[in-house]
Amino acid sequence: MQIQVGGEHYKNMAIGPLEYALANNLGPCEHGVIKYVSRYKNKGGVDDLRKARHLIDIMIEQVIKDV
Repeated sequence: MQIQVGGEHYKNMAIGPLEYALANNLGPCEHGVIKYVSRYKNKGGVDDLRKARHLIDIMIEQVIKDV
């Protein structure tokens, strides 16, 4: 994806998190994890890692619930 609105944090990546998620049919939580982990060094720091962890916790709860 050549256009990015609001920042430079994905411009240096070979493929953006959304492109990756769409190409691999990932859900919103999986996309969010990839997004936050991919950008934490250039944008949100530890807060982005906490957001990724929160989404992983949601995914874990869903898997446990579905078993």
